[in-house]
Order: sequence, then C-alpha cells, then structure tokens
Amino acid sequence: MSSRLIGVGVGPGDPELVTVKGVNALRAAEVVVVPVMAASDGKDGGERGRAEATVLHYVPEEKVVRVVFALNERSDRTRREAAWDAAGERVVRLLADHGSVAFATIGDPNVYSTFTYLAQTIGELVPGVVVETVPGITAMQDLAARSGAVLTEGTEPLTLVPVTAGAAVLKDALNGPGTVVAYKFGRQAREVAEALRESGRIGDAVWGSALGLPEESIRPAAELDGEPLPYLSTLIAPARREGGRGGKL
Repeated sequence: MSSRLIGVGVGPGDPELVTVKGVNALRAAEVVVVPVMAASDGKDGGERGRAEATVLHYVPEEKVVRVVFALNERSDRTRREAAWDAAGERVVRLLADHGSVAFATIGDPNVYSTFTYLAQTIGELVPGVVVETVPGITAMQDLAARSGAVLTEGTEPLTLVPVTAGAAVLKDALNGPGTVVAYKFGRQAREVAEALRESGRIGDAVWGSALGLPEESIRPAAELDGEPLPYLSTLIAPARREGGRGGKL
C-alpha cells in the first residue's frame, strides 16, 4: 500500500473550529506531526505551538510527534532549507514505520502553510506517496465572525496579503477595490496603520490576534499606535460599501 501524508487544517487556535473531517483524519492517522519552532541551535525550542495545542484536544499526546521547522526563518536561506530537508527526512522515516501520517497546520493547509513545503519535499523523497489535504477554518474567517466584519458582498473581490512581503504590497491592495485581508502584520504594525490612513480605509478596519484563545485581542485598526503586535495578527479592511443593501450586486 502507498504511504499517505495528510495535511489537516486545525483552524486558528480555537479547538471548536476543527472540522469533523479534520478530527476524523487526526484520529485515523497512525502518527500526527506538529511543527515546532527551532531554537538558535536548530533543535526543538520546547514551545508548544497552536497546532499542537489544538491537536491535543482530540488525540493522545503519545500519538503526537514534534518536528522542528525554521518557521519564521527568512534571512538565512541555507538554514531554512536545511531545516526543511531535516523535517522531510524525519517524516519519511515516520511514513516508513507507520504508513499513514497526518500533519497538523494552523488555518488551512493550502493557505500560506508549512505543509506545502513538506509535501513537496516528501513527494521528491518518496515516489508514489499519496498526499491529501483536509481544509481548515482560516484566521480571516474567524476574525470576520468574531468582529462582525463582512468579508465580501455581491461582486466584490477579496485580496489576501502577507505583510511579510512588504508594506508596499499592502498599499497596492488597499488602493484597489474590495476587501483586503493582511496576515502576519504584527511586526510591521506601524507601516500597516500608515497604509490604512493614507488609503482612507482605517475607519472600518479591524485586527485580531490569538483568536479563540484566552489572550485573544480584537480591536479597531484606528487604535493601532505603532507598537509591535503578535506576529500572527490578522487585519480586515472591508470594502467601501455604498448604495445600501445589495449595492454591489
């Protein structure tokens, strides 16, 4: 039988937002891999991430395997690639031993997920491996639900921007039509606030972090004061809407 690698989206942190299909996939897999941050020496930093914390609501701890990834490494490509290769080799060994491995990722496995790189690596190392994904609730959906911000209406487009790509990308999106969602903007909160003000879109915008967790914070973007925020902060700048109900149909 072919080995199976299953990327399971476990949502932004609230364990109640894992889908039934996601829970079933986690429980059915022989092993559940969770990504963990690398310490300065490249080893497990010991911190429990959101994916792991969510998974432990549904599967026993002895079934969970922590695998180190250089999750936020952008400056040292060699170190990042080495971490991906080492993680891939670890998962290959798990596939050989167990046959079925689930990889838990926050949000959705096909939206800015580490799973993408892992699956590509495994596909090269294990010809014939079956790769599947189980979709998960994204942070923008959770923030929209918790804040009351409507993501799209009628013919409005929706633009998703990782601010790690630079504030200029966000500015271009804000000057366009439709709703703009910004991911991972915490370290550039000042630049994001400036872009919102320059585009005249700060009034209706909202940001949130740690959604569904005890330390959750959901605030109007107008209150951004330039102080750094949690790395995984999410912003929604709703489309400019005029004409009343159904105005964009």
